[in-house]
Amino acid sequence: MRIGILGSGLMGGKLGTIFARAGHEVVFSFARSNDKLKKLARDAQGNGRAGTPGEAVKEAGALLLAVHWSRIDDVLKQAGDLSGKVIVTCSLPMDAGNTKLIVANASSGAEELTKKIPRARVVSAFNTVPSEVLFGVYEARRKASRPSLVYCGDDESGKAVAAELIRDAGFDPIDAGPLRIARYTEQFALLVGQLAYEGEGGPELAYRFERFGK
Repeated sequence: MRIGILGSGLMGGKLGTIFARAGHEVVFSFARSNDKLKKLARDAQGNGRAGTPGEAVKEAGALLLAVHWSRIDDVLKQAGDLSGKVIVTCSLPMDAGNTKLIVANASSGAEELTKKIPRARVVSAFNTVPSEVLFGVYEARRKASRPSLVYCGDDESGKAVAAELIRDAGFDPIDAGPLRIARYTEQFALLVGQLAYEGEGGPELAYRFERFGK
């Protein structure tokens, strides 16, 4: 699958590299410098290249949106027409200081995103784990027990694409339901962030859900 990365910072850069190493063709875009994009392309082991957001969108089977909330409008403008595209978003609607959600309770960042790109197929995923754990999870992907990763969306075909990418990254995909559930998963992401960055043991933190009984 061809995957376009819209936002090649910590999350986008690492996930794009992982997707490339898993065999996907990846186009990295929207970073602080072209040198950063070129380095990510080199690290992708032959399956990555640097490009513009418009080039990342072209012929992409999926797009990963991984920018700070303050840059959403900018990257969407550069990306162009996203009609019909699967958009996997890990962008949390944080304030400028990354201290709180500016969209919560009655809506979510993912739901607000659909208002900006109503003809795209938006799935919320990958925002409930810190970037520091991603390579470790991918390297341990062949273990019998994988960490969980929740995702949600309203389009079933888009969710199937997201689930495939979640598995490729080494996680066990957990379908949390429709996109409105992002109101809960985005709040959960803040809890994970608190444990990762303020708790003991460091930020290489993942989680796993297990069911007991019938």
